Amino acid sequence: MSNTSQEVLGWERADIALNIALDIPDGSIVNLGIGIPEMVAACIPADREVIFHTENGLLGMGPPPDPDSEDPELINAGKRHITAIQGAAYFHHADSFVMIRGGHIDLCVLGAMEVSENGDLANWSMGSDDAAPAVGGAMDLVAGVENIVVATMHCTRKGRPKLVRSCSYPLTGIGVVRRIYTDLAIMDVSAQSLEVIRLAPGIDFDYVQQRTEAELTIKTA
Repeated sequence: MSNTSQEVLGWERADIALNIALDIPDGSIVNLGIGIPEMVAACIPADREVIFHTENGLLGMGPPPDPDSEDPELINAGKRHITAIQGAAYFHHADSFVMIRGGHIDLCVLGAMEVSENGDLANWSMGSDDAAPAVGGAMDLVAGVENIVVATMHCTRKGRPKLVRSCSYPLTGIGVVRRIYTDLAIMDVSAQSLEVIRLAPGIDFDYVQQRTEAELTIKTA
């Protein structure tokens, strides 16, 4: 699925989702954010059981439905149509947040506007005065889920790095991100830097560092 043309290098969005899905341990309960994270549900290997949670009140979210079989009353927190697996449970919105705040979600995949080199996350507002308050459940998720991973393109459409030394946008959480998956690399957040653990095909370390404001290192065993 990788695009190795001269114009576009690295993984595509679907590849990012697949990379995340392959790293999710069997038996995990997982919450998915909006955008690339939503694609993870359709990428879980057939021999692995992962239960997806949505904060609007469903445990047991399945992959997206076929266009001709959408249920208008079955949506995720991003208001996109979903399916429910056999044995799925529906519950009150408040109970869903009890699960989050009580530490009952194993892993959360979120998108990002910016991630700092120490794991600060900004993913809900660009800070403009007229921006609508749209933090949703993100602040609860980063506070209540121990393992937070980010799925994002490495740079904005204008080429601005999303992985920065310090976030300029309003923060969702401080030091909450454990791992970052982009179209160029997979990185762990350490005390000193972002540690690259895998590079996309056709991408070298210098190429990634040139497109990253934060300091990068190669993770050693």
